Amino acid sequence: MRIAVIQFPASNCDLDALHALRLLGLDADLVWHRDFNGKGGDYDGAILPGGFSYGDHLRAGAIAAFTPAVQEVKDMAREGKPVGGICNGFQILMEAGLLPGALIENSSMKFICRWVIIKTETKRTAFTTLMSVDQLLRMPVAHHQGRFFIDEPDLKSLYENDQIVFRYVDDRGVPTEDSNPNGSLQNIAGVCNLEGNVVGLMPHPERASEAILNPGSSKTSDGRIFFESMIDYIRGRT
Repeated sequence: MRIAVIQFPASNCDLDALHALRLLGLDADLVWHRDFNGKGGDYDGAILPGGFSYGDHLRAGAIAAFTPAVQEVKDMAREGKPVGGICNGFQILMEAGLLPGALIENSSMKFICRWVIIKTETKRTAFTTLMSVDQLLRMPVAHHQGRFFIDEPDLKSLYENDQIVFRYVDDRGVPTEDSNPNGSLQNIAGVCNLEGNVVGLMPHPERASEAILNPGSSKTSDGRIFFESMIDYIRGRT
């Protein structure tokens, strides 16, 4: 089982993602975006990590979305392989048209970096197969353009097609204004494509994959299940 972590100029969570995958015993490679062209067939899945690809010029993820590497990711997605976009990776997948909606500047107009709680809304995706619906997960966020927005007709489609994957909630699992770090529409923290094999989220599961990283009293490693679910999905495909 071989996974590619695709590195763009100014990626800064690539090694974190690589470490999280290798903790689970996966054969994970850090692949420079120029070297990924034509290599999608060599991998069972791909992770687009967080960071500030190309300095967030134009819009976050906009330039990376037009690279040959992302065209390769599109081919992998069409084949049904799991593709995960974390933070900037989510922005790239959205700019590339692989995920619905837009990610705009936080309502505070400031960069935010803090731990949040998200609730799993569906387990039909490649990255939630081992989760339960309404499961609460504690992870950090760190972004300036993470506010999810989509127009009303497409929001309705997201609900109808079960494409809302995660929502920001409080410790009771309620999506409140205070639990929403960036002003995302209806507290949406992550979405998927129609098929469920492409998932993007703003929180960082790779930074919550070891209990030692969690400053809370529970000392959980909630992020691991995101990657464990990907393994389960790949096994199911093969």
